[in-house]
Parts: sequence; structure tokens; C-alpha cells
Amino acid sequence: MTKPTLLILAAGMGSRYGGLKQMDEFGPNGETILDYSIYDAIQAGFGKIVFVIRESFKEDFKKFFANKFEDKVKVEYVTQDISDIPQGCKYTPEREKPWGTAHAVLVAKNVINEPFAVINADDFYGKDSYRVLFDFFNKADSDSKYALVGYELEKTLSDHGTVNRGVCTTDENNQLKNIEECIKIGYESDRKIAFIKEGKKIFLEPNTPVSMNMWAFYPDYFNYCEEMFTSFLKERGQELKSEFFIPLLVDELINSNTKSVDVLHCGEEWFGVTYKEDKPIVIAKLNKLIESGIYPEKLW
Repeated sequence: MTKPTLLILAAGMGSRYGGLKQMDEFGPNGETILDYSIYDAIQAGFGKIVFVIRESFKEDFKKFFANKFEDKVKVEYVTQDISDIPQGCKYTPEREKPWGTAHAVLVAKNVINEPFAVINADDFYGKDSYRVLFDFFNKADSDSKYALVGYELEKTLSDHGTVNRGVCTTDENNQLKNIEECIKIGYESDRKIAFIKEGKKIFLEPNTPVSMNMWAFYPDYFNYCEEMFTSFLKERGQELKSEFFIPLLVDELINSNTKSVDVLHCGEEWFGVTYKEDKPIVIAKLNKLIESGIYPEKLW
């Protein structure tokens, strides 16, 4: 099997965090969350890392990560820019931000020719998630299926406030039927999990699978994505804040019977950083994993 690539979406500017959290240090020797993701991917068998970043911080980003792991895995850098659109497409000149996660993956089309996984730079997914993805690619007998690593909702919640999650609906074969973006999910006083939809309280089971944007794709993704992105821009390119997300593309592929998508079970606890207040929580969780022997104290 050709070793898969890990594509890391790291172009966010960290406006809510107050800086580039992709390069913020959380481990005992200055490790970032990205360092742990890359370490886990290499251990699982991934053969290349591709970073999607912004031109504005490209040199600082490359300098920060230089010589950490480039002797262990091949590394590529690509940039996401608002102007990276299919030929002949147009958008409003007042727009300031790029086009979302599906577009972020698309800009890597010239450096990926093998099966690849997608993750967010500021999310910790856990060691087992990369093994699950690698096994998916290893066992696949064709590129007819994509996959999503599904996390148990309860293992992605916070005691410090509500969260937004992509709640997955699956069939009896763990095939993805759709993803619904649910807003402000949180614990009730009795520890039941709920959110409000159209004025009505909806309860969710703790083991409900949710998407944390960890995907498994094949290179034909880029052809589908470019075609759909072209249509998207014709319809919504003049909007200032329209975004082309991965679930939009995946839903279209499922509904048109073009692709099926496996939801892969992962028992890991996800955690991430959105606000500065999240940092000490993440540091404590990483220290606990180090103390239990999951990670060495010094990764590289």
C-alpha cells in the first residue's frame, strides 16, 4: 500500500484565541498540538505531511517547525488564498477571508497523489484515531469509499460552556447519511446533553457520533471539489462571508450516490483550543497522557 498523507488545515488566523495557536506551545518541551498529531501519524504509518497555511505567516511557520521531524517524514507547504479559485470564476472584491475547509483541501491538489487524511491544526485527536484511518486505507480494495472518524459526543464536550458539533446520522452499516451542524450543545443540570433547535430542546445520547473534521479521502476528491466549488462560486461568490465546507461537498457526493462514507469508530477523547482559557486545560491533559506513558516527555 502507498503510504497515506496527512493534510493539516493550519491557515486559521486565531482571531478568537488572540494569536496563531498552530505555533503555541503546550507540551513540556515546547511541543504544539500539531507536534502530537504529526507524531501520532508517523507512528501509525503515514508517509507525508502537507500543511495548508497563509502566505502572511509562511516563513515564520516553516522556521518554527524546521528540523523537528523532517528527517522522519516528507513535508510540503501550500498556501490558501482568497484568489485560489478555478479559472473563469469571480468573487466580490470586498471579500477578505478564504472559502472554508473544502477549499483549503483543494489548494493542496498539486502535491497530493495518494490517499490522504485531513485534520485541523488546533485539534488533538488521539493516537488511536490515526491507526483507525491507516487501517481504513490499508483494508480498502478501491477508492469508492471515503471515511470520517466519528467521536462520541460526550468525549468532545466542555464543562466550561456549550459547543457546536457536526452531528452524524448513520445507517445500520455505519454509513454516513448526513451531518447536521448543531449549535450550542451542552450539559443540562442533570448531565443530560441537549441543544435548542427552532425553539425546541433536542436531547442527544452521549455516544452520538460527531464529526471533528477528521476525514479520509482519495485524490479524486480534488476533481469533485473543483467542480462543486465552481458551482458554489457562481451561486454565492458575491457574498462576503459564504464558505465552502467539507460536509457540503460530502453531502452532495452521498446524495448523488457518487460516494459512500464510512463512519469509523474512535474511542479517543478529543480536545482543542478555541480561547486562551482553554490552554491550561489542554496542557493538563497532555501532561496526564505523558505520565501514563502514551507519549514520551520529549517527542523529537
